[in-house]
Order: sequence, then C-alpha cells, then structure tokens
Amino acid sequence: MSQIYDRVALIGLGLIASSMFWAIKRAGLAGEVTGYARSEATRDTARRIGLCDRVCDTAREAVECADLVVLCVPVGAMGAVAEDIAAVLKPGATVSDVGSVKRHVIQAVQPHIPEGVHFIPAHPLAGTEHSGPESGFAELFDNRWCLLVPVEGSDPDAVARLRALWEGMGSSVDEMDADHHDLVLAVTSHAPHLIAYTMVGVADDLRRVTDSEVIKYSAAGFRDFTRIAASDPTMWRDVFLSNKDATLEILGRFTEELFALQRAIRTGDGEHLFDYFTRTRAIRRGIIDAGQDTDAPDFGRGKASS
Repeated sequence: MSQIYDRVALIGLGLIASSMFWAIKRAGLAGEVTGYARSEATRDTARRIGLCDRVCDTAREAVECADLVVLCVPVGAMGAVAEDIAAVLKPGATVSDVGSVKRHVIQAVQPHIPEGVHFIPAHPLAGTEHSGPESGFAELFDNRWCLLVPVEGSDPDAVARLRALWEGMGSSVDEMDADHHDLVLAVTSHAPHLIAYTMVGVADDLRRVTDSEVIKYSAAGFRDFTRIAASDPTMWRDVFLSNKDATLEILGRFTEELFALQRAIRTGDGEHLFDYFTRTRAIRRGIIDAGQDTDAPDFGRGKASS
C-alpha cells in the first residue's frame, strides 16, 4: 500500500487513535503521524511506547501542516477542539473524526472549519472494552466497517482519499447520511449498550444474588453484558446525550417488545416466544454469514501486545 497522506494528526490518543497509528504504520499510509492528548500522563505514556512519530504538547502544534486531522476525543469535546485548532489548519487539509454520533458532531465541528479545509466525518465500527493509549493494535479495523458521512459540498477527491486510508487500515468502507447513521447506530450499538449497563446495574442492585455468584456463573450470557458495560463512561455519556432522539425512539420500541414478551411469559404463550426467538435467531446467522463475528472471544486483543 502506498502513502496516502504526508502528515496525519491524531487528536486524542485512546483505543481508536492508537490503533489507527499502528494500522497506518503497518501499511505505510502516512509519512509522519503526530499526536496530542489533553492529559500529560497520556502523552508521557504515548512517548514511552512509541505511539506516534511525534507527540505534541498542544493540539495546535500537532495539526500544523497536517494533511489529515482526526478528532479522536469524546463526542462532547469535539466542538471545543475544532475551535482551538481552526486557525492553524493547513489549506486543503481534511478534518475527520471517529465519533459514534454524527449529526451532533457535524453541528459542533462544522462551524469552526475554515474555508478551503475539507470536513468529512467518519465512524469506524470497531472497538474493545479497553481504553487508553496502550489498548490499541493494528488489527482492530481488519474486516470491520468504517462509515464515512460526507457533509454537503464535501470534495469527492478528499472523500476518496479518506476512503483509501480506511481501506488501507483494513476496513470496508460505506457512505451514509448523518441522520440515518445515528438511527442505525442507535439500533446496533447505543441501545444495546444502555441495556447492557442496565442489566449489570440490576445484578448489582439485587442483593439476593451475591457478587461472587454473578462472577462465578457469568458464562450464561451476563459475561457479554459486562464486556459491553466496561466501556469508557465519558464516551458513552456523551453518546447518549448527543444521540438522544434516535436512542429514545429505539428504547421506546424495545420497551414495547419487552412488554409483549413479558405478557407471553405470564400467559404461557409458548408459540409467541418460539416464533420471536426463531425470527431473531436468523439475524444472528446473518451477522455470522456477513463475517462480522469472530470465533476468538478476545476480539483480536491477543495481538495487542505484540
């Protein structure tokens, strides 16, 4: 794979940014990668593990002369970061992001993008429950989707270049409208996370089931909830506050379905339960057939330390 950008700047150095760096280096997609994190401790860690070719002490320093700037900070912080770096963005550069909500990010960031700079929001559908600069690994995006959400007037050449970067990092790439993206993600990610957090919270509140029993017998499905519920609290707080409408719509539908299942259990309606489980099982088969599942329960994390 040939070099796509001379210089890439990563703002925020958590799981996604660190994985991007290792994936960019693996394929030789950029000449230099600069990085910035708000926390001095994170910057020190990044320097110690060789994360980024150059770790900068300010976001402005990191984005100077960069051809691509990727905002890898929580959704709620993106507007402030965009405002901070706007004055030093290189003409012709592209600004992108990795947030899991798109309409809110566009509203927060786009007003700060100067004339002559391209803004192309993006969202890689990849992750683990781990966070921080040491959690990243080059294989995170392999065979995973990245959704590009071009805004009105996005330059087709700039979009094609960003697509080539994500494909070079191992992703399959699709384009999507912002509002549709937010609804799709409310179904596939945001509402499931909230349900997982709730179930783990229920177990914590139910004192008749001890902590040791919850831990000891968690293979029965609870374990998968706890993996999701271990995700970064700041990120998920921002996701729910910034994708409020779509998440509430999906949770409303979820509640209706749950009430229907409760009624079927109460009234002994085995036929309803069987039909429902048969229909939902087919979706699971579809996920496997699409190659979006893995036999390895570690989600590739075994490679993280290599």
